[in-house]
Amino acid sequence: MNYYTDSEEWKWLFNNAIDWDSIIPLYYPEFPTPDGFNSKEDVINFIEEMITATGEWSGTSITDRARRLDEEGAGDLVDGKTIPGPALTELYNEAKELQILGLAGPTEYGGMGAPAIAGLLAFTQMNRACISSATQVGFYTSIIDMVERFCDEDDRARLLPKLIAGEISGSMCLTEPGAGSDVGSLKTSAVLQDDGSYLLNGSKIFITNGGGGIGFVLARIKDGPEGLNGISLFLCEQELDGKANYFIGKNEHKMGLHGSFTCEVVYENSKAKLIGKEHQGFRYMLHLMNEARVAVGLQALGGIEASLHAARKYAEERSQFGKNLLELPLFARNMKDWDIERDAFRALMVDTISYFDQYQKLDMIKRHGTELTADQQKQLHTAKKWVRRRTPLVKAYGAETFTTLSQRGIQALGGYGFIEEYDSARLHRDSFAPLLYEGTTQIQALMAMKDLMKFVMRSPAKYFTALVNANPVANFFGANSECESLFNQTQYEFKKNFVKLLIKTLKPGTNTENPVELRKFFNAKEWLKEENVMKLMVHAETIMYALSYIETLRVLMKHANKDKARATLYNDYSMLVAPRFAGIYTDWSIR
Repeated sequence: MNYYTDSEEWKWLFNNAIDWDSIIPLYYPEFPTPDGFNSKEDVINFIEEMITATGEWSGTSITDRARRLDEEGAGDLVDGKTIPGPALTELYNEAKELQILGLAGPTEYGGMGAPAIAGLLAFTQMNRACISSATQVGFYTSIIDMVERFCDEDDRARLLPKLIAGEISGSMCLTEPGAGSDVGSLKTSAVLQDDGSYLLNGSKIFITNGGGGIGFVLARIKDGPEGLNGISLFLCEQELDGKANYFIGKNEHKMGLHGSFTCEVVYENSKAKLIGKEHQGFRYMLHLMNEARVAVGLQALGGIEASLHAARKYAEERSQFGKNLLELPLFARNMKDWDIERDAFRALMVDTISYFDQYQKLDMIKRHGTELTADQQKQLHTAKKWVRRRTPLVKAYGAETFTTLSQRGIQALGGYGFIEEYDSARLHRDSFAPLLYEGTTQIQALMAMKDLMKFVMRSPAKYFTALVNANPVANFFGANSECESLFNQTQYEFKKNFVKLLIKTLKPGTNTENPVELRKFFNAKEWLKEENVMKLMVHAETIMYALSYIETLRVLMKHANKDKARATLYNDYSMLVAPRFAGIYTDWSIR
């Protein structure tokens, strides 16, 4: 099976939902290029050829090996080092042969220099085949990006060729036994040495691919400030001069994701190099964390696709009560609803990574000292806005939906879903990892709520005035399509109910006939009293879900404006989430 060419949906999205006109000039400012491309169409064709190849690889070799990798595990821990097992080694060798590791890596160090979105699409395909496999490969490509983006020229020249060739990979090392979501409480220390290096002492836990060869480590420089403001970022190599510089204390035995290493990393006077400026580490690591959160959305999408494919394949072959399962009304309705959510979330993810690619490339250009043009500055601002808005949503909504639909996938198979001979159980076990790493759903919900509150609190008066003036009737007649008018109405209902929730929980002076109270109502500081904000935080998850549905509908509306045939998916998804909106608004009114 080919996960690209066998999917009409993916082909439509590739050709219609990715903003190639904005992405390609960032990578190929003029034609012909040194790579031999003579036009934008040549680049698009090249990327399509690549994801056709990775779609074939994912749909055959990775898929066929997934169960064996799950049973065999990632490998062994020997003398403080992780040693990949036979199945994982096969995966690595195939990835090297296909040049997947350096697909988006810089050409001067052996990479192919393709737009980031090419690698993200391939990553999605790999996750449909096997999340463990995609995770392990992902810690080559993401570390390539980190080294290129944040390290100096000497480190880039030394490390990037090894990463692109697959000789080493890496990890990001944040979590500690006493510092999970509360990263600011970490204890790993860094002490400056006479030669400008630092010695790290401490340990990290739950580190994916911790034994890959290099790690980006968060630590606190001796006598540095407490909290997030005192954290710095370090590059720490596992071996220096042929000797171990840090060691792996444990490879965790997990509920799922058996084919991926999850490690305890121990630092004992481990030599490291400061990345960037002192005490700016969390800001740098946040870039990789946000990249990883978008990647988790793609992981979830791949897992959803796999779960529903397994359920449909079983249903097409299974008869009960004298009928095929898909002829039974309730089963057919459920299957249709699951497919609608998958297709809608897939559209959201593709639109998001289209912006994400633009943001990544422009940020890279800027970090390497090239001044952006006025048009590029505007493009960066727009891309960053949408990536920032979407990142916590796609991570949380995707991960939660994956776990829910993989459970439904088990139930669709009945007793067979409980048997490890089938893939459904493995997919469901694996679905819990995306729920937990890179910030739990609750952390993402709080981030989404915080961002929305910052937007509203810039000018409460302006926000409320705009809401009052947002006449749904006027929006209906001013829309470009029926889907757009329906979206405007849905968005208006959300804003109206959200304002009611704000007034109910924050209560900044509700007697607007009293001049003193009226001034409080339009004063941002009056809205942000801690005891009242705590009351609003109770609703963070439902706010996050409502925003996720809104953003998904926004993308589906955009697609329907481009292609009338896409209106069906908009309408189907709108009906699917309508009772969810109603439940959320009821919850806001009674709690």
